[in-house]
Amino acid sequence: MSLTLRFWGTRGSIPSPGAATVRYGGNTPCVEVRTAQGWLIILDAGTGIRELGRSLIQRAQGGMVEGDIFLTHAHWDHIQGIPFFAPLFGKGNHFTIWSSRSLETSIDRVVRDQMSPTVFPVAFEELDARIDFRSLGNEGTTGRGYAVSAMPVRHPGGALAYRFTNGNVDGRALVYVSDNELNPQARYDDGPRWRERFVAFAHRAAVLVHDTMYTPAEYHSHVGWGHSTNVDAVELALEAEVDRLVLFHHRPERTDDEVDRCLDACRTLAASRGSALEIVAAAEGMTMTVEE
Repeated sequence: MSLTLRFWGTRGSIPSPGAATVRYGGNTPCVEVRTAQGWLIILDAGTGIRELGRSLIQRAQGGMVEGDIFLTHAHWDHIQGIPFFAPLFGKGNHFTIWSSRSLETSIDRVVRDQMSPTVFPVAFEELDARIDFRSLGNEGTTGRGYAVSAMPVRHPGGALAYRFTNGNVDGRALVYVSDNELNPQARYDDGPRWRERFVAFAHRAAVLVHDTMYTPAEYHSHVGWGHSTNVDAVELALEAEVDRLVLFHHRPERTDDEVDRCLDACRTLAASRGSALEIVAAAEGMTMTVEE
């Protein structure tokens, strides 16, 4: 075993609790990853991080909680859970928050501003945990039992895709892409041959978690909004020869039954190409393993 995942938030843009979203969940993006050594990695800090924080404190049984938090970008649905992440209020806890170095405003400033007295009752300076901020470029970094590389993707204001391995050169990879517009109709300053480079970035991943906000019918009125269709994600997964595709960042209006239909359509498309690609839809509480 090298990396294990648990989904705590799977929805895009805004929380969408209710009877129609109970199976796949209504919290915004947050994924817990554990290395073989037990080190904690958190991908995005949407509202799903609140319940993750409660779980971490319970599991720690009074001990220290520490880990790395990788933010794909600073849009509200990916950071709005930070002020409600209980381990940040615990003395002795330690977190490093990673983000793109190309953000117009530093993530340090963004996090502090969302806890300013105008919009939140508790100031960032009142948090008891030690919090470090680090920026990440294409060169990536290594941590306790993992290596991570990053690549800019197509989203207004910029965002990163992350590729995690257990640190071994030939380690199986988790590729996490929460917000990304694959359709070439949208115009981005992404340079020549971006698609080719992105396919190489995701190539042969054991697990690809990718934005599937829209259906093809919905996309036509959302060009340039920074999100992909379920069909786009399947085409990418087939081209990149990944083992498992996880449909992610479900549209807030999407009911559980509609997610089921999107999932069925994706599986039918992959089967029509003669592919053995495994496809699942991200659901809160779902776990999976990226094996050696």
